[in-house]
Amino acid sequence: MKIIVVKDYEAMSELGAQIIENTIINNPSCTLGLATGSSPIGTYQRLVKAYEDKRISFKGVKTYNLDEYCGISRSHPESYYYFMHDNLFNHVDIDEKNVHIPLVSNDNLEQDCKNYNDLLNQTTIDLQLLGIGANGHIGFNEPGTPFSQETFIVKLTDKTRQDNKRFFNSIDEVPTHAITMGISNIMKAKRILMLISGKNKADTVVRLLKEEIDPDFPASVLHKHPDVTVIIDQDAYSKI
Repeated sequence: MKIIVVKDYEAMSELGAQIIENTIINNPSCTLGLATGSSPIGTYQRLVKAYEDKRISFKGVKTYNLDEYCGISRSHPESYYYFMHDNLFNHVDIDEKNVHIPLVSNDNLEQDCKNYNDLLNQTTIDLQLLGIGANGHIGFNEPGTPFSQETFIVKLTDKTRQDNKRFFNSIDEVPTHAITMGISNIMKAKRILMLISGKNKADTVVRLLKEEIDPDFPASVLHKHPDVTVIIDQDAYSKI
């Protein structure tokens, strides 16, 4: 695990975007695993700028997102489908058929899981982008998720729902379930890039860097991966 400590969120976003930009330049038909949440927004903004400046094209890039909420439509402003299009896809030249986000029909969630898992098992992700939850979750793999888990429906913990409440009008509107790539899917990526920012993640960083591999802290599994880069801003690194 390669740890890079940078000054602040802006520096983290800049370096994260550079790594993804270089991945696209070196392989214009690469496959990216993408994440949502506040951590990657600055990175996506810089990738849009790189596209506008004609440094990169997304025409041949394929993407697979980590997760999607159950119980809200793709047109809902807090769906991850909406998030990805609002923050990245609507502003670059990506082919929509190359965009993969779990389709949640709400009629047969088990089939939705299987469909997405089958897609993931037919591809190889060149670079997987991750954030990390305060409790160590990656994607929506909450503490206690087996490391062998593939794509599944997860019941979100109260902590995760509270953390996401800021995006909704009330806790009652925050979905209770999501479809997420499993830890096994994430670990199959060739390379992993994790972004961590903010004082609220300082305790999380301490636990991550202890290198104790424990299913109660899902991100600890990344110590088993051969190519992981973690970019941490000084606020998040402040307790080391």
